[in-house]
Amino acid sequence: MMLLKRTSWSELDARARQALLQRPACADNAGMLATVRDTLQQVRDGGDGAIAQLTRRFDKVELASSRVDDAELAQAEADLPSDSIAAIDIAIRNVRSFHAAQLPTPIAVETMPGVHCERISQAIDAVGLYVPAGTAPLPSAAIMLAVPAAIAGCPVRILCTPPRVDGRADPAVLVAASRAGIRDIFKIGGAQAIAAMAYGTATVPKVNKIFGPGNAWVTLAKTLVSTDLNGAAIDMPAGPSEVLVIADATASPAFVAADLLAQAEHGVDSQAMLVTTSVDLATRVDTELVSQVAVLSRAETIRAALRNSHCIVAADIDTAIEISNSYAPEHLILQIEAARSFVPRIRNAGSIFVGAWSPESAGDYCSGANHVLPTYGFARAYGGLGVEHFLRHTTIQELTANGLAALSETIVTLAELEGLDAHAAAVRVRQGANR
Repeated sequence: MMLLKRTSWSELDARARQALLQRPACADNAGMLATVRDTLQQVRDGGDGAIAQLTRRFDKVELASSRVDDAELAQAEADLPSDSIAAIDIAIRNVRSFHAAQLPTPIAVETMPGVHCERISQAIDAVGLYVPAGTAPLPSAAIMLAVPAAIAGCPVRILCTPPRVDGRADPAVLVAASRAGIRDIFKIGGAQAIAAMAYGTATVPKVNKIFGPGNAWVTLAKTLVSTDLNGAAIDMPAGPSEVLVIADATASPAFVAADLLAQAEHGVDSQAMLVTTSVDLATRVDTELVSQVAVLSRAETIRAALRNSHCIVAADIDTAIEISNSYAPEHLILQIEAARSFVPRIRNAGSIFVGAWSPESAGDYCSGANHVLPTYGFARAYGGLGVEHFLRHTTIQELTANGLAALSETIVTLAELEGLDAHAAAVRVRQGANR
């Protein structure tokens, strides 16, 4: 039984190669678009009342208030075993350690005598963090979003996460968020959460930028509010989660299979790609996939995801790297001999996991790097989430009279080239005043 479709790269022409690296189509239909637009408008018009109504409709729960109060936070901490809290604390510590090093330093340069330029960084005033809780709660997402927001120093940091049927938020998400510095948490899910953060309500503050993963409905809502002048910016484009593993004959079939399965369990639209130089390894990985998936709780989801995935046999590692750079994976795992030496040749990847002892799970949870990454090929143009995403950068220029005098001829000449005589006049009027 073969769970991964196997293809020899050398037997494909250019069009077939391009088709093989296509992601499964994201849900994109007129019905979904209309529903999300309607949800956004309901929240804009109806505020907290509309959110309560949408929560009843989509989450099947009636809430007296969407805000998580101190009693619920205390109960969440009491509900979690001590080893779970310890694991959350280790993850926060490692993520904080790595992200604290990302804070930029101010730049000050005198480009020529009397011409002084600076760049300073300031925290975004208000940010909204979304933590999904669909098929599985994601306390790790709360950590990955909350820690860099706190390090950046964003004054307003709010978090939305869907309520459970009992009316509570997931305890692990609450503990992770609160221990990572979030004080304002709301039990709101789906597109209505994005609308609440983008437009604000009497209860939920309006934010300037929204961060976090979500399903197709959340992703579409984020896209729509980011194109609305009255909405909010977003972190990055997103699609279903994915991994690409490059493996040679030295790789452990069990390790490779485990990494593919770990990715596939995210959802039926996830993709787990294997690119290998060894047909024998591909066969042994198939055997491992069959035996390992049999004991996993999300086996049905995994098998569905693997139907969208592929095993590609490449002639050599050079070709395997070319395939990976073309695919631009969210996660790239290098299980090859001398793996570190190939890192400089990777151009397009959200995050790289080097060597046999670096499973994607480490990055998902607690190595310290962020797991909010560009998917669906967007790694060609975007990087993973970091402190800089929670900052805005401002440049400053200060010229002395002598500095402007030295630049005046250059400014006037360029202004005249562009036919902008008012630009030139702004310099000439100062030249006259300086005589």
